[in-house]
Amino acid sequence: MSKGRVIVITGPTATGKTGIGAMLAKTRNGEVISADSMQIYKRLDVGTAKPSEAEKLGVPHHMIDIIEPWESYSAARYVSDASQCVDDVLSRGKLPVIVGGTGLYIDSLISGREFLSRGSEAARLELEAEYDMLGGEAMLRKLSEFDGASAQKLFPNDKKRIVRAFEVYLSTGETISKHDQKSKELPPRYEAVKFALTYTDRSVLYARIDARIDSMISRGLADEVRALLDSGIAPGCTAMQAIGYKETAGAIMGMYDMDTAVGRIKTESRRYAKRQLTWLRRDAGVRLITWDEGPDFARFASEVTEAGID
Repeated sequence: MSKGRVIVITGPTATGKTGIGAMLAKTRNGEVISADSMQIYKRLDVGTAKPSEAEKLGVPHHMIDIIEPWESYSAARYVSDASQCVDDVLSRGKLPVIVGGTGLYIDSLISGREFLSRGSEAARLELEAEYDMLGGEAMLRKLSEFDGASAQKLFPNDKKRIVRAFEVYLSTGETISKHDQKSKELPPRYEAVKFALTYTDRSVLYARIDARIDSMISRGLADEVRALLDSGIAPGCTAMQAIGYKETAGAIMGMYDMDTAVGRIKTESRRYAKRQLTWLRRDAGVRLITWDEGPDFARFASEVTEAGID
């Protein structure tokens, strides 16, 4: 294994990433680094399909249960935390196996992308107030005076990114488009061999998603969400916006019944799977593995060998 080489196993939800990742790590002297934006939260277990100790197969898993539900987290913080895990695994002569479906986290980690620090809260609030007063069109015209590239790409109703473009320039003196271009020109931090799992028939994927959600309900998702709310976790915090938690919280708070919540969870999960597939199609370096009925580790292992991973 060459220095800095990692394996990535990604793909939509319910495609067998967790099991395949643990098996690969176990058979290839590896350790798993999770790339799931919700498994980082403690006490969010059932709804995030967090692997049990049995499912981990005795393999060390990193980047799971690292923060409290009320904490905020970001891609920048993920890169900082996960890269330390990857570097530690490599330093011990083992294979880092990055497993998860959060594409932004994976891409940012592999590329070694540097994130710009945020400006002051006061400055951001002032920019947001200016946007609210002038409107998106006027703000884009102002933005074009110093960052034409960003102004051309953004839409007037994209308040968050417009404000961010102003914020970066005012706090660093560098446009966000120039920073992004410089980041793209840097060599990647790790040599990654990437595999994406999915199903030949989209209806099979959706059926597996529905079955997973039914299993989550039977294993006590509602009790888990109720316990989080009872402990003082605010319904509006980032962790509670995860698919499954947001909808279940709505049912618990009396906004609709649980059957409606389950239907919404299934719909949003299928939509998320479609977005994950769209993200993956943009990456020409991903090796796509399609299942017919279910995950096949023997087949996956042969694909890994063909990719030159001993």
